[in-house]
Amino acid sequence: MKSGAPGAAKKLDAVARIHRYKKKSQWRTIWLRLKKNRLAMFGLAFFIAMMTLVISADLYYDYEEDALSQNLSARFRSPSAAHLLGTDQYGRDVLARVVYGGRISLFVGLATICVSLTAGSVIGAAAAYYGGKTDEILMRIMDIFLAIPNTLMAITLVAALGSSLFNLILAMGISQIPRMSRIVRSSVLGIIGQEYVEAARACGTSDARIIFRHILPNAMGPILVQVTQTVARSVITISSLSFIGLGISEPTPEWGSMLSEARSQLRYHPHLAIAPGVAIVMAVMSLTLLGDGLRDALDPRLKN
Repeated sequence: MKSGAPGAAKKLDAVARIHRYKKKSQWRTIWLRLKKNRLAMFGLAFFIAMMTLVISADLYYDYEEDALSQNLSARFRSPSAAHLLGTDQYGRDVLARVVYGGRISLFVGLATICVSLTAGSVIGAAAAYYGGKTDEILMRIMDIFLAIPNTLMAITLVAALGSSLFNLILAMGISQIPRMSRIVRSSVLGIIGQEYVEAARACGTSDARIIFRHILPNAMGPILVQVTQTVARSVITISSLSFIGLGISEPTPEWGSMLSEARSQLRYHPHLAIAPGVAIVMAVMSLTLLGDGLRDALDPRLKN
């Protein structure tokens, strides 16, 4: 047995090297196909530009002075060179609040996907890898949670845990776990029969290492599509929760809470609602276009 171990290890290394080469070639093909999709590239470029804008907001705005501090003498000013999108009922710069509000909305969306992707990957991969009763138990539990709408589940959890930022991220992440685990399970089922997985098992590699080192990295295609959609849904959910008072509350700028504050001013000052509304639409649209492009690029039926 000992003399055969080095031979098995060499075989595993050779199979892994071949598979890595094929995987690099496959990802290159996917990227080239994605680049041909103008809408997907527009979505990617716009989302990157939006992230760059909100991350670098401190370079051209002062958070306390422009986004939080009230100046009643400057309230309801129309768009001008000093205030590109005007000011709100408290004299705060609308554009500054939209930009800083994007930090909250996009950060919560990205943090949500970290929670749901981590837990969903563990649950989905374990269900697919072990199969049998493990698969049945885990998937039936996920089916129970899938029967509850994501927003309703998030509202319930936030109401139970409290409306802090951490609880909000946790609630939204938990609400997305069932869908993510289903996607991961489906992707893993198509990989567990590959040669490099069987070779890893023959070498005595632990199940955890096989799952996280060999299986999940090679199942990321469909998962990436789900990631973009989950972030888009999370932006809508956090805005919805803030709009009804269960998310981020005033005076902290957030797109949903800004829409809620602007309701009473729609007749005479519609720009107060238009600015955060357009920001939500553009963020969701860019992620949706990117997700659709990734789905087309990953579709084997579209290969030349």
